[in-house]
Amino acid sequence: MAAWQFYRNTTLGQCLEDSLDEMVQTQQITVAAKAQVLLQFDKAMSYSLAQRARNKVNFKGRIKTYRYCDNVWTFLMTNTEFRDSTEGFHADKVKIVACEGNKQEKT
Repeated sequence: MAAWQFYRNTTLGQCLEDSLDEMVQTQQITVAAKAQVLLQFDKAMSYSLAQRARNKVNFKGRIKTYRYCDNVWTFLMTNTEFRDSTEGFHADKVKIVACEGNKQEKT
C-alpha cells in the first residue's frame, strides 16, 4: 500500500506536525522519531480511507486547470456543487487531488 503524504495538509495532519515540531524543539523526541510518526500517520490515513469510507459523492463545476503528473491528478475547480444521498453544498473554489490506489479483490 502506498502511503501518500498529502494527508499531512489536512487540519489533522497540520496539527500533528505542529505538535511533533514542538516536541522536537523541546528535545522530547528526535527528528527520526518525528519522521516515523508521520510515516505511520500517512499509512493509517490511507488504510482508514480505503477501508472505512463508503459514501459516494457526486460533484459538478467548472474546471479551471488540471494536471497529471506521477500518477496524481490535480484539479482546480470553481463554482462547484457537491451532492451525496442526503444533502449538498456549494464551494466557490476547490482543489481536488486524486492518486492511483491499489485495487482490492473482493472475497
